[in-house]
Amino acid sequence: MEDQPEEVQRLLEAIAALEGIKDDAACASAVTQVLNDWPDLHSRLREIRQQRVQALKAQGKTWKEIAEILGGIHPTRAQQIGAGLRGSKRPLKKEPDGG
Repeated sequence: MEDQPEEVQRLLEAIAALEGIKDDAACASAVTQVLNDWPDLHSRLREIRQQRVQALKAQGKTWKEIAEILGGIHPTRAQQIGAGLRGSKRPLKKEPDGG
């Protein structure tokens, strides 16, 4: 955990603290509260990342350099993040006819 930014460490510690709640009901309730807020938090994290990727590009970084900063993803994915595009999802399987 030492190579991670302090903010990442604090988030992971907060999750561990939730797990460490002794009372099952209190733990389940607290985790539910976090999960209820998670969609908004997840969206906000995506927005923050997109803004920072755009800032890196504006500073003259290449998509390859940005991809390395983001953890070694493909440069095309870094460009998609900068454009606010989410990863592609597999199409839903079609139901067999008559079933």
